[in-house]
Amino acid sequence: MAATLLRGGLWAEEAPPESRIFAAVLLFSWAVYLWEAFLARRQRTVYKTTTHVPLELGPIMDSETFEKSRLYQLDKSAFSFWSGLYSEIEGTVILLCGGIPFLWFLSGNISNRAGFGPEYEIVQSLVFLLLATLFSAVTGLPWSLYNTFVIEEKHGFNQQTLGFFFKDAIKKFIVTQCILLPVTALLLYIIKIGGDYFFIYAWLFTLVVSLVLVTIYADYIAPLFDKFIPLPEGELKQQIEAMAQNIDFPLTKVYVVEGSKRSSHSNAYFYGFFKNKRIVLFDTLLEDYSALNKERSGDSGSETQAAEGHEDAEAKAKAKSKKQGCKNEEVLAVLGHELGHWKLGHTIKNIVISQMNSFLCFFLFAVLIGRKELFAAFGFYDTQPTLIGLLIIFQFIFSPYNEVLSFCLTVLSRRFEFQADAFAKDLGKAKDLYSALIKLNKDNLGFPVSDWLFSMWHYSHPPLLERLQALKESKQD
Repeated sequence: MAATLLRGGLWAEEAPPESRIFAAVLLFSWAVYLWEAFLARRQRTVYKTTTHVPLELGPIMDSETFEKSRLYQLDKSAFSFWSGLYSEIEGTVILLCGGIPFLWFLSGNISNRAGFGPEYEIVQSLVFLLLATLFSAVTGLPWSLYNTFVIEEKHGFNQQTLGFFFKDAIKKFIVTQCILLPVTALLLYIIKIGGDYFFIYAWLFTLVVSLVLVTIYADYIAPLFDKFIPLPEGELKQQIEAMAQNIDFPLTKVYVVEGSKRSSHSNAYFYGFFKNKRIVLFDTLLEDYSALNKERSGDSGSETQAAEGHEDAEAKAKAKSKKQGCKNEEVLAVLGHELGHWKLGHTIKNIVISQMNSFLCFFLFAVLIGRKELFAAFGFYDTQPTLIGLLIIFQFIFSPYNEVLSFCLTVLSRRFEFQADAFAKDLGKAKDLYSALIKLNKDNLGFPVSDWLFSMWHYSHPPLLERLQALKESKQD
């Protein structure tokens, strides 16, 4: 295909349709990359030029934290640029050099040696998928190592050892294959035997799989990587249960996950269907439970034993001020926001949108799967494997649609976030949510100043100042 493109013009009238398809895919891929690079450059300019705390941020952020967050985001931006450039070049080289048909041919050889001939297409597809994900894991490993042990380590977020990192990576790969391979095999089988309406059965199958995974993730998959413990009895648990009961949230359990063994970033979420809802809090979110605060407290204690008078009091005050996480009232405000997503139907709406999109994609896949020029565009002239068809159509042909959809969902997500904030305000949590957002922004070194175009395209959550302004108006009212 690359040779065909070089011999004639990309858009020459005599060029075969497969050449035009291939050229369009490459050009669109690079157009998206250049657009993303342009946006990132605008945001990096903001990081570089905004060196002092803006006047409107003075009451909520000190200059030391502001500078730390600025440098952290600069490092992340530079890393994103180089990793993104590598990824784009790698993808282009794979396409130009026929990497996909080569890997399919290699998978066929491996299947044949194992006693499975060409008629066992599903087996060959699984070998192809295993090799492709292995290649992706290996090529992505150096970038992941650098991000974790250079950038995150430099800015105080990484809590992993090298041994923990590799053990975790291997475990993730194995668990992913245990889920991905059987699900893919069943999906390919359904498409093969489904007849003219296979797209309906394929969509229903993926719907069931997604619902099952959401249901079992926190109970059976996540505990393979992190320790989950029930939130101890006490004031916080009682307050959470009372708030859940007040809004008719069918809460059954509250867990604390030891995220501090992996990173000092914080988070919270809920999961479950119908009358079986559970809440998960990262220990880094809870000021009274964070292992990082206990470490700092221990360090501070050993230091203050040798201090006297004013120095002793100053050291204790400094250690206290650097505590990570939120107080109980702030944790409740954050949960009020999260439960607002449930009460306002955001979760159901997202599921409906996702499934409508999934159905549409499978329907269009059914329309396009018979087009031999799509396969020929990527080097498959004599065979049209179903898995390769899924890859070509979902990843390459649908890419313009996926970009538009992603932007629309980002806009919708920001709208949902404002609505969830408003719900927390209605619960009387405006003041506590205001302070919680500031604390979480500081703990995660979020930079509160952003380029308007970059934030519009990328931010699934509204910028901090916009959220605080909405809450501030409520507080004043």
